Parts: sequence; structure tokens; C-alpha cells
Amino acid sequence: MTVRTTVLLATIVPVSFLMITATSFAVLAQQRVFAACAADLKAQCKGTSPGETRAACIKVHYKQFSLPCQLALVKQAAVRKACKADVEKNCADVEPGGGRIEACMKEHFSDFSDKCKETISQAGGKG
Repeated sequence: MTVRTTVLLATIVPVSFLMITATSFAVLAQQRVFAACAADLKAQCKGTSPGETRAACIKVHYKQFSLPCQLALVKQAAVRKACKADVEKNCADVEPGGGRIEACMKEHFSDFSDKCKETISQAGGKG
């Protein structure tokens, strides 16, 4: 890990924790996070259910997670932050869960802000 990556993680991680737990909607990259974090979640959060319990486990055990998982969580938090207002505006009547927010985001993507679109694009890249 480079010094720059370490500094970025040290800066972004505390903010990411707040975004992960404070935001109530699913995010476009959720499946990527679960793929990157499946082994970490199984090892560190065994027996927890999705929702607050899992978010609390992620917050407590974040440093024990693999780097790919940590990066996926940071990207997820960035998308949530950048797209929160767009999701609230365009998907307000959509009940979270079951991929419904993700489907709404895809349906209304052209209506989203440039900031949200750019963040999703950046989060979709590698590393």
C-alpha cells in the first residue's frame, strides 16, 4: 500500500463509516461490495443479519477486512454521499431492499446530477 493510499484511507474511512450507517438506501455498487467483502463479512460478522447489525460489525472490524473490501466500502460510501439528493428526489417513493433502489437509479440515471454520475463512473473502475 502506498503512502497516498494510506493517507486517503485514513481520511476517507471515518467519513465512510458515517455514510455507511447514516444512509438508508441501497447503492448501485452494493453487489460489488458483497462480492469483495463476502469472506471478510463471513469471518468477522458471522451470524449477523443485514441492516444495522451488519453496519455496526463493518464499523468495528473494518481494519481487519481485506484491502479490496475496504476499497469497495469506501467507493460505496462515496456513491451514497454523491447521489443521496438524487435518490431522494427521483426514488422517494421506492421502498429500500431487494434491489429496488438500484433499479430506480438505473431507470432515472439520466436525471441524476453530474456529480453523482461521475462518482458512479469512478467507483465502477478498478482499485
